[in-house]
Amino acid sequence: MGIEESAPSFMLGTVESVIGWARGTSVWPVTFGLACCSIEMMATGGPRFDIARIGSEVFRGSPRQADLMIVAGRLSQKMAPILRQVYDQMAEPKWVLAMGVCASSGGMFNNYAIVQGADHVVPVDVYLPGCPPRPEMLLNALMEIKAGARKTPLGSHRRAIAQKAEAAALAATPTSDMTGLLR
Repeated sequence: MGIEESAPSFMLGTVESVIGWARGTSVWPVTFGLACCSIEMMATGGPRFDIARIGSEVFRGSPRQADLMIVAGRLSQKMAPILRQVYDQMAEPKWVLAMGVCASSGGMFNNYAIVQGADHVVPVDVYLPGCPPRPEMLLNALMEIKAGARKTPLGSHRRAIAQKAEAAALAATPTSDMTGLLR
């Protein structure tokens, strides 16, 4: 239990803004590259695009040290439980970025082996379209995640709010109805 959980209500204004600033400036992603989009994610860490200038250069190998999951590529049915396990091991608060059209909606793979969007397994905060999306687009999506991290509320009810939002997102009706190749 940290200071943000037990602080008096009159203190949350300044503590919330300082902690929001700290969260927004140090978003560390966990490595979860699944297909061709992960090559573009790796290129973003290179010297040409330099992800270090926005403070997210530390790609963590352990989910316990990360607060952002970038799902880069197509998610198979066999990989979905592992994705959920890695997400559950991440520390709170955590964010998810679905990188590429396959991670966002299944892409051109409309079959039984591919999950039709990572939002069927974990709650997604930012969708990044493209096949594959450019590194500049990933940098822009990371800036959106950082802006959201700065606005994340504190207090004793934030965990309940996050669980309610996750349950609503996972229970939502899928946007695409998987009917197979014969429509």
